[in-house]
Amino acid sequence: MPVKIPDDLPAAEILESENIFIMSETRAKNQDIRPMKVLILNLMPNKIETETQLLRLLGNTPLQVDVDLLRIHDKSSKHTSIEHMNNFYRDFDDIRHKNYDGLMITGAPLGLLPFEEVSYWAHICDIIDWSQKHVTSVLFLCWAAHAALYHLYGLHRQVLDKKRSGVYLHQRTLQHYPLLRGFDDEFFAPHSRHAEMDLNELKAHSELNVLTESKDAGAYMVLSTDNRNLFVMGHPEYQKVTLDEEYKRDVLEGIDPEQPQNYYRDNDPTQEPIARWYGHGSLLISNWLNYYVYQLTPYDLNKISDITPSEHDKA
Repeated sequence: MPVKIPDDLPAAEILESENIFIMSETRAKNQDIRPMKVLILNLMPNKIETETQLLRLLGNTPLQVDVDLLRIHDKSSKHTSIEHMNNFYRDFDDIRHKNYDGLMITGAPLGLLPFEEVSYWAHICDIIDWSQKHVTSVLFLCWAAHAALYHLYGLHRQVLDKKRSGVYLHQRTLQHYPLLRGFDDEFFAPHSRHAEMDLNELKAHSELNVLTESKDAGAYMVLSTDNRNLFVMGHPEYQKVTLDEEYKRDVLEGIDPEQPQNYYRDNDPTQEPIARWYGHGSLLISNWLNYYVYQLTPYDLNKISDITPSEHDKA
């Protein structure tokens, strides 16, 4: 949360130069406060596991967040009961007329399938287009990040020879962004995917900024220049055992996967995994929700479409 200080306090200039977020008394007095409205489009097969992971991260912020869960279709799910889906998830037609402060779109196990061959591709494109006018900020995770970069900017992913799985060291490519406040110079983050975006193409695109990257795993956090769309190529929401469960599942299915890198103690899959991304995963979501949602969204959600790129830049 921001630190509120008197308008003319000399420390203000120093704190701002150190990338510490402060709020003047004048701005604080004029702020209207209400719960943040966040929509989660859950594309993962195990809905309950993924929704729990994301809600855990959202729950780490002191902001009050009201969440709606969205499904891409009303077909039965192999890993989630129809009762759960009908009780807790909404269809897009039910919320199409609404506005939200934030939208999170999860990854999906579709890494080897061309986007146009995905059964709900037209539907996901419809939701992405809708979000650009009805949501203050959108967070795309893993497959959803690739899909959105392709749909919005025409950028193509590259299918990898081997699945990218493990916990990788990252560096900040750009320094002074609110999204990176509190980040160490180097930090770890998990990846689990079959494809990768070309780092040079992302850096060359005039409407995108690569904020963090890994020499082994490529781009991790990419932000649109209007700050409306955040693309995260990995899985900050993963729990300690998630990569282990994926690896052992693939072994049982005879896929012959490579073991997740930098994950097991002594790189030995018979030993326990080491979780070393929780802090930065939580910080990523907290910074996104604070600086790119809470600080920018209008009190009246009906005015979201009135937000201009210059207002987004104030983050």
